[in-house]
Amino acid sequence: MAELSATSPARRFLLECSGACGDLGTFIPHVIGAMTVAGLAPAGVLLGFAFFLIGTGLFYGLPLPVQPMKAVSAVILTGGLRPGEVAAAGIMLGIVLLVLGVTGWIGRLAHAIPQSVSAGLQLGLGLLMGVLGLKLILETPWLGFGSLALLLTLTRIPGCPAAPVVLGVAMIAGASTGNVGGTHEAAISPGMPGIVLPSWGEIWRSFQVAVLPQLSLTLTNAVIVTASLSRELFPATGSIASERNLALSSGIANVLLCPFGAMPMCHGAGGLAAQFRFGARTGLAPIIFGAVLLVLAVGFARHASALFGLIPVGAVGALLILAGADLAISRRLFDGKPSCLWVIGATALITVTVNPALGLILGWVAELIRAAVVRRVIPERREP
Repeated sequence: MAELSATSPARRFLLECSGACGDLGTFIPHVIGAMTVAGLAPAGVLLGFAFFLIGTGLFYGLPLPVQPMKAVSAVILTGGLRPGEVAAAGIMLGIVLLVLGVTGWIGRLAHAIPQSVSAGLQLGLGLLMGVLGLKLILETPWLGFGSLALLLTLTRIPGCPAAPVVLGVAMIAGASTGNVGGTHEAAISPGMPGIVLPSWGEIWRSFQVAVLPQLSLTLTNAVIVTASLSRELFPATGSIASERNLALSSGIANVLLCPFGAMPMCHGAGGLAAQFRFGARTGLAPIIFGAVLLVLAVGFARHASALFGLIPVGAVGALLILAGADLAISRRLFDGKPSCLWVIGATALITVTVNPALGLILGWVAELIRAAVVRRVIPERREP
C-alpha cells in the first residue's frame, strides 16, 4: 500500500483505469445478453449502471463495483422476462434492501455469521469466478491463455496497468485474426431511456421467478461478503462500506433507476476483489467505468453491444481467473483454526454446487456442530 500511495498522480490514474477494467468479466456477458437476447433498451441499462457507478465512487471513495444481479439476469436470458417484469424485480428488491438497511436488520444478520462461514462463502464465490473464467478462456484458447500469461507477467511489475494493456493487446490480436466483431458496427447512435411501469401481473410473475431466487444471493454476496472484504482490504477506510450502507445504496439505486429501464443492480465481493487486484484503490475506478458507460449510453446506445464485442471473451476470462483467485484465498482462510477447515470446505462446496444462500445456511449448521464437538472434547476451551 505504501508503494502504491507513493506513485505519481499519472501512474495512480493509470492504475485506477486498470482496476476499472477488472469487473468486465461479470459485466459484459450479463449486460450484452440482456440487451441482445431479452431486448432491454440499451440506453436505460447503460445509464443505470453509469449513474450507480459514479454515485458509488463519490460516496464510498473505494473501488466498489456495481454489477447486474446475476439470478435476475439468468432469468432474463432463459425465462424471457419482459421489460416491465425486469423493472418490477429491481423495484421490489430495492424496497427489501431499503427496509433491511433502515431497520438495521442486515447488520445484525452479518454480525451473527461465523468467520468460518464467511471464509467458505468467499472461497466458493472465488471458485465460481475461476470456473466461469476458464469457460471463457476455452472459447478462444490461444487468446485466453495468452492473455492469462501476459496478465500474470504484467501484474508482477509494480505500478503497471496490467488489465487495460492486456485487453488492448487481446483486442488487436483478436481483430487481426477475425475473433472479434468489427468497428464498422459501432456508429454514433444517441438514445434516451423511457419509463417502464410494470403491471400487476408482471409484478407477481417477477416476484416468483426473479425476486425470490435473487434475494438470498444479494444478501450474501452483494452485502455481507462485500462488507467483510472491504474491511479486510481497506482497514482504515473500509468500514464505510458497512452492510447497512451497501443495502441502502443498492436499494436506492434500484428503486430510482429500474423504472427507467435499468437492470437490477448491486455491489459484489468478486468485483471488489477484481478492481483491487488490478490496481484500483479509490472511488475513481467506478467513476471512470461509469463515465465510459455514460458516454456509450448518450452517444452509442444502439451499438453498445458491438463495442463491447470488440473485447475477446478469452481476455475477459483471464481477468476473472485472477480476480477469483484473490477472492477465494482470503486472509481468514489461513487465520481459521484447524477444526474450522471442514466447515469452510463444506460452505464453499455448497456455494459452488448449489448457491451461496444454501451455502450460508448449511455452513452455519456445520459451524454449530463444530462448536458443539469442540466444547465436548475440550470443555475449558472458549469458542469465538
